[in-house]
Amino acid sequence: MAIDQALYTARATSTGGRTGTTESSDGKIKLQLSTPKGLGGDDGPGTNPEQLFASGYSACFIGAMKAVAMRQKIKLPAEVSITSEVGIGPMTGKPGAFNIAVAMAVSVPGMDKAAAQELVQAAHQVCPYSNATRGNVDVSFTIV
Repeated sequence: MAIDQALYTARATSTGGRTGTTESSDGKIKLQLSTPKGLGGDDGPGTNPEQLFASGYSACFIGAMKAVAMRQKIKLPAEVSITSEVGIGPMTGKPGAFNIAVAMAVSVPGMDKAAAQELVQAAHQVCPYSNATRGNVDVSFTIV
């Protein structure tokens, strides 16, 4: 898909890298960025790209779960939640390069664990973040 074929396009401008700022074109996001201590920073008051990615991926994934559930005529509880962890570290086989890994703990209250696992696997095929990361990023799911 080309950007001009998108149904929706988000636009944000970042300045100063991990110790700068980021702001969406509509002004709904205006954040200070800070580098975590684990990456050599001062762990200042701002957020970081990994937190933003974890938030975006988990929210989008719930949307994918809802879309799959609707297609399969499954009643999904409103309390569905995902705790997403995004780790960053050295990339294997590429000295000086970094990569991320994602672990998602998915809670679907009242749903059988096997059924929830099937729903998560189907949503993983639909979610745009999953499709963008597939083959490049380790992504794991746990049903909690």
